[in-house]
Amino acid sequence: MTTARRFSAAVAAAVAVVAVLAGCVPTAATAERHSRTPTGSPTVRATPTSPPPGAGSASPSRAPSPSPSTPPPPAPVITPVPAGTVVAEGNVASPKGSIHYHYRMVSNGDDTYSAEYSGFTNTAPIPVSATLIEIPPRVGDGLTDHGVGDHLLGGPTTSAPAPSAANIGTAPSYLVALVTYSSVASADGVPVELGPAKVLAVNTVHWSVPARQTNVHPSDGGARPLAGGMVTASTPSGAPTSYRVGHGDLPANVAERFGITLQDLLWLNPGSGAFDPQGNLYEDAILNLDPQIL
Repeated sequence: MTTARRFSAAVAAAVAVVAVLAGCVPTAATAERHSRTPTGSPTVRATPTSPPPGAGSASPSRAPSPSPSTPPPPAPVITPVPAGTVVAEGNVASPKGSIHYHYRMVSNGDDTYSAEYSGFTNTAPIPVSATLIEIPPRVGDGLTDHGVGDHLLGGPTTSAPAPSAANIGTAPSYLVALVTYSSVASADGVPVELGPAKVLAVNTVHWSVPARQTNVHPSDGGARPLAGGMVTASTPSGAPTSYRVGHGDLPANVAERFGITLQDLLWLNPGSGAFDPQGNLYEDAILNLDPQIL
């Protein structure tokens, strides 16, 4: 054997010894054992149900909480004056003393009112009626407008008849005159001053209608772009009650100026001619801002 061959054999023997001592000599059996799973036992990797300690990024994800939604504004409301509330009261006596009676104006509890009449006496030879009128006539005039709540009180009496009543509708305080007049059908056989529709007595009605409770309270925040019109009327306390639409005004901006919602503004103006069919405002139209006149 040559020297070169002897050296190569020695090196190979040395490498084999080192490998055996280190336990790193792969045999066919160990190679097969490390590369496959035993027959009949498939590999299953378990999915951990919780992250390992210290693995902060593995915390279970949660669905985001829904953002809180803004509740819709409350619907505008106004509470009627309670039923039975007396809003005006007084006594009637004709100038010649032939007719007397007592009146009361009473809430029906549904934003309508009734005129109640009691203690009626009449010594004149004619039937008489009562009605409520906006512009008072004078005694002796001929009545041409039979007003609101026109009601027959009765003819000549020997004793007071039972109380009677007439419905006078809504918002009656503009009816400032209670007018008593002749209801005789013909002037034949009666004095001229007692003829048909002759005014026999005129009484001023002093209304005291309490404010109704409402959740709509307009207040003027001042002119601004798209809401630059003019407040045309206010209450004694300064609350705006009417508004003239300015050039370019938009409904939502007008509502915002007065601290109310667009829904409130529409509610305050039912059937208003201030809006066109598309809901836009007509310039110079007058908007109501007072819930008490609804």
